[in-house]
Amino acid sequence: MSKISARKKIWGWYFFDWASQPFNTLLLTFIFGPYFAQTATAALVDGGMDLDAAKAQAQAYWGYGLTVAGISIAILAPLLGAVADSSGKRMPWIWLFSALYFIGSAALWWTAPQDFSIIWALFFFGIGLIGMEFATIFTNSYLPELAPDPAERGRISGSGWGFGYVGGVFALIIMVFLFQAGGNGLTMLGLDPAFGLDPATKADTRIVGPLTAIWYAVFMVPFFLYIRDTPNPNAPKYQVGKALSDLARTLGKLPQHPSLLAYLGSSMFYRDALNGMYTFGGIYALGVLNWSIIDIGIFGILAAISGAVFCWVGGRVDRAIGPMPVIVACCVILIATACLIISLTPTSAMGITLSEGSALPDILFYVAGALIGAAGGALQASSRNMLTLQGNPDRMTEAFGLYALSGKATSFLAPALIAIASDLTGSQRLGITPVVGLFIIGLVLLAWVKPKGDFAK
Repeated sequence: MSKISARKKIWGWYFFDWASQPFNTLLLTFIFGPYFAQTATAALVDGGMDLDAAKAQAQAYWGYGLTVAGISIAILAPLLGAVADSSGKRMPWIWLFSALYFIGSAALWWTAPQDFSIIWALFFFGIGLIGMEFATIFTNSYLPELAPDPAERGRISGSGWGFGYVGGVFALIIMVFLFQAGGNGLTMLGLDPAFGLDPATKADTRIVGPLTAIWYAVFMVPFFLYIRDTPNPNAPKYQVGKALSDLARTLGKLPQHPSLLAYLGSSMFYRDALNGMYTFGGIYALGVLNWSIIDIGIFGILAAISGAVFCWVGGRVDRAIGPMPVIVACCVILIATACLIISLTPTSAMGITLSEGSALPDILFYVAGALIGAAGGALQASSRNMLTLQGNPDRMTEAFGLYALSGKATSFLAPALIAIASDLTGSQRLGITPVVGLFIIGLVLLAWVKPKGDFAK
């Protein structure tokens, strides 16, 4: 077999971000998430619940569903990372979790309003989410092998994340231009939904599940062609006992590596807050600002374009000055953005009452979307690079497993806090407030993180 060039390996790795991003863009945030909230709200209203209470309850159900998936990921992530490092094999796990991604996404087709089941919708979505998250863990662990020079990892990570956002933009454009019908029954191009999909059964929206699955299957091909595990003939076959002992040893030594420990704690909170903004942004626009799903799709395109541009910019800044300043700046921007979003209602902004029908709340929410895309994308790219500086170079998959654990150990926290706040206040708008506190905690913990980590030579 001919040797695979470094350039092909990097582009193959980029294509994972391109292939997987539509799960976040189409399903989690801008299309299926709002569709779930809309359909669950209608079902609750039909059951006799008040409209505002039904909107808050639907948001709470979404939060509780994500909580269950997050706990599952938190429990298994470090163990599977340790197994992969002990065996030297990551690719079989990526194949396995890619299958879960595909099955969970495709099954969302069977969520028609006429026989809508909240439990089954959340179950299939959770299967796809678990597949996506675990595939990401194993894929991220290849980053140090792509760039032995730590200074170059920030550029590669940022470019990869930006490339993924571009994929998300194209997937969203396909969705809203060819499939998603507006109030007039036509797509943004003025066409009937492709393949004769019937808006009356929401087939024009439900197609987002199969579209996401097919997109992933097609665009993962370069990844599987160009990325290979590094052969290690002395590595044991999947030995869970050895993996557990290795993991226990790593956890036991964490207090000896205070920078890594502080970074895992910091990223745990600020990534959880960011995921809360991503997860509930579309649902918030639907319920608070009364946007349609096609409006949210346009909003998503803007946010994804902003994310793609600033991932690329952030990667260059990261290469020049390191990931820490990028992370701090992005957290500050996202705190301000969260406060702006919470202040918005159809008739007010930042505490100022507006005239009926004012466009300012909608305009400001678009601005907020652009800021979330820009700061959120750069934050995730630089955070991924920061982990390569903080973790043990010889146990990098395990380090990313711990990174996933830190991200998922409380990944239920933002959805759970938003769900509880939504339940207690009966308000979607006030239900979003916990993300501000989570960002602040993450920012404070960064004070104990060394920019080059504990393992720097």
